[in-house]
Amino acid sequence: MIKVGINGFGTIGRRVADAVRLQKDMTVIGIVKTKPDYIAKQASGSFNVFVNNNENLKNFENSGIVAKGTMEELIQSVDVMVDCTPEGMGEKNRELYKKYKVKGIFQGGEEPTVAEQSFNAYSSYDKCKGKDFLRVVSCNTTGLARTIYPLMNSFGIKSIDATLIRRATDPNDSKKGPINAIEPSLKFPSHHGPDLKTVLDCTDISTVAIKVPTTLMHVHSVHLTTNNDATMEKILEEWSKFNRVMLVSGKSGISSTSQVMDLAREFGRKRGDLFEIAVWKESVFSSGNSIRYIQAVHQESDVVPENIDAIRSIMGYPDREKSISETDNTMGIFKREL
Repeated sequence: MIKVGINGFGTIGRRVADAVRLQKDMTVIGIVKTKPDYIAKQASGSFNVFVNNNENLKNFENSGIVAKGTMEELIQSVDVMVDCTPEGMGEKNRELYKKYKVKGIFQGGEEPTVAEQSFNAYSSYDKCKGKDFLRVVSCNTTGLARTIYPLMNSFGIKSIDATLIRRATDPNDSKKGPINAIEPSLKFPSHHGPDLKTVLDCTDISTVAIKVPTTLMHVHSVHLTTNNDATMEKILEEWSKFNRVMLVSGKSGISSTSQVMDLAREFGRKRGDLFEIAVWKESVFSSGNSIRYIQAVHQESDVVPENIDAIRSIMGYPDREKSISETDNTMGIFKREL
């Protein structure tokens, strides 16, 4: 049984903790919180709550939350820490993990240098096996890697050109924006291009990101130039082999991110999460060695199954396909076409 600690219990951390609990081969020893807020109170009913330092123990006690101890005590009790702290904190926390010889998995907000290898379950599981530190790439990069990898395997990829229409912030965040503006990234490529290169073997990647005032999802418009010609039928066939890619259709009434997220709620998942990448079937276009398509990415949850597979990979679990299958089965990810 793999003993897991979750450092940070925000958008990603709480979802990873719930997903770990579904696995037969791992367990959550505890989660780390820095504030005795409503999230900590809710978490204390399901998980052992630890605080970031001794000084904070009293704050939690005064708020009626019994903390089990400090982060350092949790680190000493686990095999791997999944670090879901705010951007930039992972670099500092890594020193603590190293001190206690505990493996660490970081999120995409950290620089790639925080880890020995960046992780995507489809494309880099085997490269990551047995490492001490991994980094699960960002929600956007995960979304791109998920749909590009199957096509790369089948047709080969010469170049990737993607426009990312990014949500402004997550639904529970009232501090960020824009609220009434469209904010483009002002350099080419955006950081997503270099990030994608850490998990896909392709040197010609161009990305641009545009932030818009919505909280629901990201949308990507992707153009691939392949080594070999690809037909639409073959493209759809390749995607159908991967449960974490879901084909949706405007003919079914799914014409925007609103309907995509409504579909996720109809699946009955906690928090209405959509772990899969939704690709609009009507958007798929192929001509010779040129492929275009549009996809939607639920930024709050698409990296969650990746974190589960990253735990197995970092602990040396040898079989990528079995890990992915186990994760998909426990999280209710299976072939769907809407």
